[in-house]
Amino acid sequence: MVKLKWKMERNIADLPLHHGNAPKWLFERQKKILFEMGRLIIMEFGTEEFLSRIANPVYFQALGCISGFDWHSSGVTTTVCHALKEAFNNNPEYGLFCFGGKGKNGLETPKEIEKCKYIENKEKFILISKLTSKIDNNCIQDGYQLYHHNIFVDKNGNWAVIQQGMNQFNKYARRYHWFNRISISNDEKFIIEPHIGIISSRKEKEVLNLVNKKCEKLQENLIEYLNMSNIENMFKEVKIILPSHHYIENSFDFKRLYKNFWKLKEKEIKTFGDIVLTEGIGMKTLRALCLVSEIVYGVPLSFEDPARYSFAFGGKDGHPYPVDRKNYDDVITFLKTIIDKAKIEDKDKISILKKLAYLYK
Repeated sequence: MVKLKWKMERNIADLPLHHGNAPKWLFERQKKILFEMGRLIIMEFGTEEFLSRIANPVYFQALGCISGFDWHSSGVTTTVCHALKEAFNNNPEYGLFCFGGKGKNGLETPKEIEKCKYIENKEKFILISKLTSKIDNNCIQDGYQLYHHNIFVDKNGNWAVIQQGMNQFNKYARRYHWFNRISISNDEKFIIEPHIGIISSRKEKEVLNLVNKKCEKLQENLIEYLNMSNIENMFKEVKIILPSHHYIENSFDFKRLYKNFWKLKEKEIKTFGDIVLTEGIGMKTLRALCLVSEIVYGVPLSFEDPARYSFAFGGKDGHPYPVDRKNYDDVITFLKTIIDKAKIEDKDKISILKKLAYLYK
């Protein structure tokens, strides 16, 4: 069985923040067509292949566009993830499950995982959910605060994370994609350039990127520094160093920093992930610690924006044309019919679909 290969293209489009919800008439159709397409892929190639595809930023964007959503809207992420979640969580026989969502729903991810009776190693997926969120929100300080988080899991232990952050100043969003080529037990890969892709329409000038390959030594030095240094000396160094660096904002709460240093000292720190996952350790504490580590050990920080992919496809807002609801429903019916028939070994129409795919390559 041949798996399709999807290339990352460097196409460009804006991704402005759009408020409100998708129209109900559209979302219900999105849910149906994404389910039919998804279960066909799962039947043909398996759940791991489907997860690898949605972890591809360009393929994910194509799903949003083929289901009729805005090509240039941040809502592509939230609607596609929500549609897939409702469709597959309500059909557990396909072995694919989604947890989390937008805003408060994202915070409920650990509880949702705990309640799911179809997957094992729940602690592992809860840890992955927390670590990926912390890395994208705190270790990549690009000005985009996470407000959407989904983790997709199958019965075999494969997973993908799709999450999105917003920049309240420029009113744009960017999306972060992860896939289970990374093992949670392999800390080095999980904290050094771990993404499948980060999709955004713009590169920011100053991004503190603590998971850049260039920061590998800095991470090691930071662990050593925390394990060897005296709290009082650390705090004195931070107060001296911070004001002299104009590219680090000076609105630090030093009392809070002091408390956070104690939290880290009281915890056994073996990996950079241990630092990231410590409760209360956010962007400012990480900035302060890494800046001190840079000064002490002479290993520079990275200010390279890791965003690599942008996109351009079709759309819902009448561009390139309004959604044809009748045609949309006809496609859903066609897909549902051939997939249901495929379950009883009637694969004639699926072979037709494959031939059509080759014709339009």
